[in-house]
Amino acid sequence: MIISVIQENKTVISNLNDLGTLAKELLIFAGDCKFFAFFAEMGAGKTTFIRHICREIGVTENVSSPTFSLINEYHYKTGGKVFHFDFYRIKKEEEAIEIGCEEYFESGSLCLVEWPEKILNLLPHPYVKISIEIKDQQRIFTFSYD
Repeated sequence: MIISVIQENKTVISNLNDLGTLAKELLIFAGDCKFFAFFAEMGAGKTTFIRHICREIGVTENVSSPTFSLINEYHYKTGGKVFHFDFYRIKKEEEAIEIGCEEYFESGSLCLVEWPEKILNLLPHPYVKISIEIKDQQRIFTFSYD
């Protein structure tokens, strides 16, 4: 159950079972934007939340962190694509360019990016910024546009 909505774009949850509802809210908030950047510390639940977002849009494949592959590709039931990035291991933005991230970003497909702070100069604008904070056994999700 969602505990409270602090502001239009800030939600506090105490139960991970609420991530499905929160994923729906994020997709409504995002509108037509296809680029989501997830800012959070290690273990905050970025991949878990991404799994719920993918489930909400109809991805039936296993959604897992692309920590070692850097990118995973999933498919909607309707044939669309989702690109899930994890730039945790990136040392320089050039490494992201070498894997072709800019082509993925410009593809028109949904792009979900973990550790976007590693490639800030490469992020397309506008994008939906999702910040996740852990505080007192709760998670605070903030959605905004950048």
